[in-house]
Amino acid sequence: MNKPVCLTTALPFVEAASGREPLIEDLDMRVLRGLPADAPWPEEDAGGVEAMFCTRPPPNLSAFKKLRWLQIESAGFSQLFPHRLGEKGIVVTNARGIFDCPIAEWNIAMMINLVRDVRTLIRNQNTHVWERSAQFTGEIRGRTVGIWGYGGIGRETARLAKAMGMRVHVLTRSGKKSRSDSTCIAGTGDLDGTLPNRYFEGRETAEFLSGLDFLILALPLTAKTESLIGERELRMLPRGAFVLNPARGPLIQEAALLAVLRDGHLGGAALDTHYQYPLPAEHPLWSFPHVILTPHISGTAFSPHFRTSLLEIFRENARRFAAGHELLNVIPPGDLQ
Repeated sequence: MNKPVCLTTALPFVEAASGREPLIEDLDMRVLRGLPADAPWPEEDAGGVEAMFCTRPPPNLSAFKKLRWLQIESAGFSQLFPHRLGEKGIVVTNARGIFDCPIAEWNIAMMINLVRDVRTLIRNQNTHVWERSAQFTGEIRGRTVGIWGYGGIGRETARLAKAMGMRVHVLTRSGKKSRSDSTCIAGTGDLDGTLPNRYFEGRETAEFLSGLDFLILALPLTAKTESLIGERELRMLPRGAFVLNPARGPLIQEAALLAVLRDGHLGGAALDTHYQYPLPAEHPLWSFPHVILTPHISGTAFSPHFRTSLLEIFRENARRFAAGHELLNVIPPGDLQ
């Protein structure tokens, strides 16, 4: 029996020497090398292609009439919105789980950096200033972290935070639930959703925010979540609270974030995702003394385990696809609009 044909521009394949590509036993893999990012894909065998593995689908996606499955290399999927895949009956799966550990570690590192004001310590070092002050001795133990969204990144953050003595509150649209339909590195995360001290529903947003020392955003950017957090929500946080955004910049309204930083309502922020790429040198976020900016590196293809973990996800889904079984990491069609 013929194997399903899969076209790929994914890194583990295009970076391998010809003939030495990773073996995917359940699919007929066709590697497309040397294509510019926005170039159309070859259409010679378009009628037989059932699967694709890439970061962005090709601009001539409509030529692939039999496409049934698209696996992307990233956890985020906003790059898919223009294709309106939710309307086409194509099952889309992402690399959910692949960045859980590095981004959770970034979250812990940033909370410690913020509460100990490490930015000021480094500035003091650079200017040869010796200053011993209580502002550099804060601890995260005993504090409350609120995680907005409870997928893999939120769950691994919760596990690490609990191990460090923090209280964990979670705001999620789905409540407490298992994550057995997603990939997860063994020994990490919170598969059964039992770690949080308390769950909150959407109608309890004000109560959720009002009790936090740290707010961490861990939800995807969709039409429903863009600009979800405005000045009203940010001022529900206690004065002096910190905001961490390793998810997507536009989840927070830019003007609202600048307002609460300027008047000191927030104690600070750590931002790994931004409103423009690269962030312009004149952008006001660069100048706040208690804001940490990182260039979208909390979890990337540069991570040491990226390729191995990505291939594990793809191999398992390829096996399931060929067998006609349910895939892992399926993105709800409604989220793709």
